[in-house]
Amino acid sequence: MNLPGFDIAAFVAATLAEDLGVQGDITSAAVIPADARFTGIMDSRDAITVAGLPLAEAFFRALDPDATIERLVEDGAQVAAGTDLMRIAGNARALLTAERSALNTVQHLSGIATMTRSYVDRLLGTGAVLLDTRKTIPGLRVLEKYATRMGGAQNHRMGLWDAAMIKDNHVAVAGNVGEAVARAKAAGIAGIIVEVDRIDQIEPALAAGATHLLLDNMDAATLRGAVTLVGGRVPTEASGGVTLETIRGIAETGVTYVSVGRLTQSAPAADIGLDFASA
Repeated sequence: MNLPGFDIAAFVAATLAEDLGVQGDITSAAVIPADARFTGIMDSRDAITVAGLPLAEAFFRALDPDATIERLVEDGAQVAAGTDLMRIAGNARALLTAERSALNTVQHLSGIATMTRSYVDRLLGTGAVLLDTRKTIPGLRVLEKYATRMGGAQNHRMGLWDAAMIKDNHVAVAGNVGEAVARAKAAGIAGIIVEVDRIDQIEPALAAGATHLLLDNMDAATLRGAVTLVGGRVPTEASGGVTLETIRGIAETGVTYVSVGRLTQSAPAADIGLDFASA
């Protein structure tokens, strides 16, 4: 599982600590004998794109290092409703204590991957690439952007540090688009993304050194005009209020990218469960 800069062990420990509190899992301790065994199957109740199974395994192993765990599909797989995702067997108290943390993570990430895949599918044949955004839950950006990759999107801006993103408030403070871009260029920043919401901002941004234009909340006709004016000098990105119903028409204007904040901001959790199974 490729998660640069993300400490899986620390995430698992913190999440379990949040759930266990001081008293621990009082239900399992009261109801289940200490030496009882549990065999279970994690399955999807809906058609989904899978993401997060290695993290689920990490939760179970954190409480039962000797558990037997078999991943039946890989992250990124598109599966039908009713598909078995993972088989686990081990100490019943430990596995049931880890169950909710494991499921929450897989449900959330698979929900993101599933929504992402639905947007990617709408782009097929247009040549446009789907981008995610920084509209992520604080602390979960690396995980959520991993999920968008599993759904087929391309990660864009992991943080404030990896490219300049000049937006309307930056322009307002700097005075105008050209001045804002010139200052970023003078600071030695190589990647300068500029948000423009009017056609007349394009040439000043390019003249000052913009390397990527974010065409914000433009209708299809305006997007076509903007793409024509840019003429391939820099990549173009359409953004703002993109939905499943509108994304293909947006992509067909010729933009290089379409970015969608709702992938990480609004994706519903996938319906995934863990059920007891006979050994």
